[in-house]
Amino acid sequence: MMDRAALRLILLGVFLISASSQQPVKKQNVDIYSFHINSTVTSRYATTVITSRVANTVNESQEIQFEVKIPKNAFISKFRMTIEGKTYDGVVKEKEEAQQQYSRAVSRGESAGLIKSVGRTLEDFKTSVTVAAFSKVTFELTYEELLKRRLGKYELLINAQPMQPVADFKMDVHIQEKPGISFLEVKGDLSTGDLANAIKTTRADKDAWVTFYPTRGQQAKCKSCGENGLNGDLLITYDVERPNPKGEVMVSNGYFVHYFAPSDVPRIPKNVVFIIDRSGSMHGTKIHQTRLALLKILSDLDEDDHFGLITFDSEVSTWKRELLKATKENLENAKSFVNEIRDRGATDINAAVLAGVDMINRHPREGTASILILLTDGDPTSGETYIKRIMANVKKAIGPKFPLYCLGFGYDVNFDFLTKMSLENGGDARRIYEDSDADLQLQGFYEEVAVPLLTDIQIKYTGGTNLTKTSFNLYFNGSEIVVSGQITDNSVESFTTEVIAVSKGNNVTYQETVMTKDPSDVPPENEDFMQRLWAYLTVKQLLERQVLLKGQEKEDEKKEALKLSLKYQFVTSLTSMVVTKPQEGEVEVADKPKEGGEEPRPPVPGVYHLSPGRVAQGSRVAQGSRVAQGGYAVRLSKPSQPRRVFMKSLPAPPAPSAAHPRFHDSPDYYIDSYSDLLIAQMPIMHWQSEPLLPAIDLPIAQMPTMHWESETVLPTMSVPTISSNRFLLPTAGQSKPLCFDVPVPHKLKLLQDSASEFSMNGEFMTRRKGFKKIAFHFKANHHLTINTRSIKFQDGQNLVEFLWDQASTQHNTEGVSLILRSNEVDVTMGNISVVILLHKKNGEAFLWPAVRQQPKDVSLMGILGKAEASYEEVQGSQTPTLKIMDQEVKASVEDVTDYTLPSTPVIRCWLVPFQAVMQKDISDFTVTKL
Repeated sequence: MMDRAALRLILLGVFLISASSQQPVKKQNVDIYSFHINSTVTSRYATTVITSRVANTVNESQEIQFEVKIPKNAFISKFRMTIEGKTYDGVVKEKEEAQQQYSRAVSRGESAGLIKSVGRTLEDFKTSVTVAAFSKVTFELTYEELLKRRLGKYELLINAQPMQPVADFKMDVHIQEKPGISFLEVKGDLSTGDLANAIKTTRADKDAWVTFYPTRGQQAKCKSCGENGLNGDLLITYDVERPNPKGEVMVSNGYFVHYFAPSDVPRIPKNVVFIIDRSGSMHGTKIHQTRLALLKILSDLDEDDHFGLITFDSEVSTWKRELLKATKENLENAKSFVNEIRDRGATDINAAVLAGVDMINRHPREGTASILILLTDGDPTSGETYIKRIMANVKKAIGPKFPLYCLGFGYDVNFDFLTKMSLENGGDARRIYEDSDADLQLQGFYEEVAVPLLTDIQIKYTGGTNLTKTSFNLYFNGSEIVVSGQITDNSVESFTTEVIAVSKGNNVTYQETVMTKDPSDVPPENEDFMQRLWAYLTVKQLLERQVLLKGQEKEDEKKEALKLSLKYQFVTSLTSMVVTKPQEGEVEVADKPKEGGEEPRPPVPGVYHLSPGRVAQGSRVAQGSRVAQGGYAVRLSKPSQPRRVFMKSLPAPPAPSAAHPRFHDSPDYYIDSYSDLLIAQMPIMHWQSEPLLPAIDLPIAQMPTMHWESETVLPTMSVPTISSNRFLLPTAGQSKPLCFDVPVPHKLKLLQDSASEFSMNGEFMTRRKGFKKIAFHFKANHHLTINTRSIKFQDGQNLVEFLWDQASTQHNTEGVSLILRSNEVDVTMGNISVVILLHKKNGEAFLWPAVRQQPKDVSLMGILGKAEASYEEVQGSQTPTLKIMDQEVKASVEDVTDYTLPSTPVIRCWLVPFQAVMQKDISDFTVTKL
């Protein structure tokens, strides 16, 4: 019944965000009993998993919400809810496909969302689900990001706001950096006051661990905390050792990443021109903060730098016609000019930028780097105002000679225009937020570009392919150039990197030969991070380039970005995440905010007629037409004014009866990362009980197919089916074993014995039977990874690899025995023995584990931790009922294939709910990494 009534809602946008900036009110009847944040950073690539476990503590169902803040630069790669043992996973789809579902879904309910960014670096993800009385729900969100080096450090920002003090609150961060960690610092709101005592930092040569385990009492004692618990950020900053000026290259599973950040080269004198908007909209605080920032920036110029100052409104003024050396006298005169800048007039961006280009072009200096910095707070309103022509003029004037950086002050600025103009000219755009520290934001940006070290950087990789960006105009001190790609031939033992650049007018070359078979590069549990890093960086750069390309090249790169987004389940501007929820009567809609302005989404027009049959697209229903017997009419009327609403509920349709059978069509929702603030103008749905429609004449072009039927039918719009794996649990002295289902995909804790430091985890195939990877860990330095192609065993620094199709072999080391036979490998670690079988069915291969020996009188954890179970059949019940651990549960006799045996026999079993056997939620057995 739950499945038939399950509401598939469409969330258009990656982030569903509350319209209120106030801290949510604590709910006394909801217990967030566990809130875990686990972040793993491997070679600058961070994967963060937020898991919230919530209990409904009252004797009635109620809506429970999940709200977290994540970095703007991150891609969501997974969202999951687990309720009463059933898991609802997000599925990433192409945006256009989700848009069609969206158009149909909004025609069935009042649907709107209000989207906005949260501060400067975070965005808000928020959703909710109805949970039955005294039941629990687990929310799990995963996001990924490549940390960017700025001013000599990487920053990992983690926000925590559970909405109430949590008994089991844990934040665990593990940083792994092959060259070593040079420094590490923990800052942020959550490191103040009593909370500082809850932070523990542990350092090793190549690893660092930060844990944050505040007590309930401590969770109310930070400067931004209160009775609603934690509310703030933890900011972890660090940098790595750089013993090799040629850069750091890491290789794993056919992919590589190259980090290039030399510091042993002299700084390059620069030519910098500041182009400052002084139009009327800069009045007051903006112009005051701009003056403060410029005064500080001028003080930081080096004496061998040359600089110029241009101010503009409808007219363009220059402090001096030419670039001047940053002598003490010139700087004092320039500061006097800055102090006299006053706001007035309109905004002639075109003339101002061209004047800046001309100033640099008229004063070329060998062995220097030129930079143009534009600060504006609005659209062009004077002189040339056609944006495309302005961009063409600027691009023609600059050519490939030097970068243009655009700083957009506030939210009235056309940030899309600034972004495209800066990217077209080798620079970048940055928003300056209207706040008390705007002057510090301006200074911070300048510090990033203050010390150029190299120009005209070109990087080549002999033996590399599918490379990310390899050409860069400038490299600044404190930053980093990152290139990732694939190894052309995995059989080669090395490949070559070559960096060619210009340093103060002289060519410099950095060349390095890299070994491709270095087992110490990547821990086995993180072996796929390199491929995901490559995909993340590739998608980011392809999407960035979209604003610059045209025609077929633009379309080809868009297709490539979409393909990678779908393959790696990234929610980007081209994809949407479809999530299934067991909830009726509600459609949620939201768009991912971006740095541009806001555009209203057009309403779904017209008045629609729902009838029992299929209506041809574009057909019309004539006046006097009837709805078939027993049908219901739905009238959609457009609101007269746009409204901003958040998560409105839709009244449910009439209950099923003989006269009015159940309505089986289900709306969808999807999380989509498009853009723009959504201004809701959605139609309202009214349910009418008359079986006849009044006289109407209307188009049906945008209507979904809907059916009224008395028999169960498949929904017209369906989320791809996610199957489950069925596990057998032997029973003592009873005719049938127990069996239970675990939905896919999942990464599971299969077996764990803390006393012997043994663990076995497995990752399911996606929408297919069996496991694609199983990983063992024993003691501190024994790691075994098995997939459908090979078996890899790492013993400290030694790596041994076997292939499934090779001859039988055996490998023994301290406490570990591996025996490879045909399609199975026997693994013994300590006093635990497991067989991993390789099954091949219908041309596909998958793994399955079977526990052959485990310690007696020891309770092991994990899905396979129970050696056997017992039950009693309850007599006299109308439906089959078993008594398991003093609890009566409904059961059914089902067939199950026993994959723990090579012959895979089919046997009969009692199928029971997961929780009845394991006494825990499936979320308690999931892991974030193998």
